[in-house]
Amino acid sequence: MIFQRAVRREFTHTAAGVFIALFAIIVTTLLIRLLNEAAGGSVDPDAVAALLGFSSLNYLPALLSLSLFVAILLTLSRSYRDSEMVVWFSCGLPLTAWIRPVLAFALPLTVTIAALSFFLTPWALSQSAEYRGKLSTRKDAGQVAPGVFQESSAGDRVVFVEGVADDTSHVRNVFVSEMRPDRLGVTMAGSGHQEIAENGDRFIVLQSGSRYELEPGTAALRILDYARYAIRLETKEARGIQRTPRNMPTVELLPIDLPAYRAELLWRIGIPVSAVVLALLAIPLSFVNPRAGRSANMLLAILVYLIYNNLLTISEGWVASGQVSFALGLAAVHLLMLCLLPLMFYHRIAVPSIFRLSR
Repeated sequence: MIFQRAVRREFTHTAAGVFIALFAIIVTTLLIRLLNEAAGGSVDPDAVAALLGFSSLNYLPALLSLSLFVAILLTLSRSYRDSEMVVWFSCGLPLTAWIRPVLAFALPLTVTIAALSFFLTPWALSQSAEYRGKLSTRKDAGQVAPGVFQESSAGDRVVFVEGVADDTSHVRNVFVSEMRPDRLGVTMAGSGHQEIAENGDRFIVLQSGSRYELEPGTAALRILDYARYAIRLETKEARGIQRTPRNMPTVELLPIDLPAYRAELLWRIGIPVSAVVLALLAIPLSFVNPRAGRSANMLLAILVYLIYNNLLTISEGWVASGQVSFALGLAAVHLLMLCLLPLMFYHRIAVPSIFRLSR
């Protein structure tokens, strides 16, 4: 009991250190990407922190799975290097006796990974899409800088204003170009402002101007002079957030029997399952001969991890394209890696005798 508590404590400390390091790398990478988008004008600088939080949640299942694998690998490798495994084997305990303490440590983390994969990650992706939609809506609604041609997110409207009032409530000398399937419209006005209707629709209201409409392929031109002209903005809030398999809740994903949705469900199930399999694989992969090189097992472990994740990605792609069934794509990769476990444990059975002979 004392031994298992000590092992779990070391597993926990190692996993926490690995996770903090990996999470810091991911957050830094995402922050640089979002700052580049903010510098390019595609993201509001005030929204960087919120989008960074939503994007970080998306990577938590994979980071926790990798941290679990690396923590077990490093802890057992240290036991080999410090010859603690010699004592373990000298007491008559086999390598398979590590399965119980490893699973006791891995199962709570696996439950957390499953909760993140099934619930939190889709929620974070949908919130990120909704947040970006609101920012784009605000941008479409007329938050323009004077002297700059600004295109709407849909690409069908270009707005130019010469000047903006200090309180940003009114603009002067407005130019609006709209492209529609049946006509091209150009609207000019001396001044304008924004209004929000009772139902929440947002309008750009132009005053004292003219509008020119041209039908493509014809010479027909219509000129309108107006005292007040309102343009309703087709906001993303009115259209709603685009639903994709990645940001759909798992409950809504289950009844949809389409390849793309089955592939997403396969990925969400595969992350926690692979976390358990990787935790077990780390036991035989952690072997280190104290009298030989200390990096060979790490290279092999990294190779196994990359192969496992690539196979998961390939199976997801095959299910999404309809080449294999959902059941086959879900079971094949995990069963293949589980079949390697007995072989790896059998390969390490001779380790205790080698240690005894070397002594």
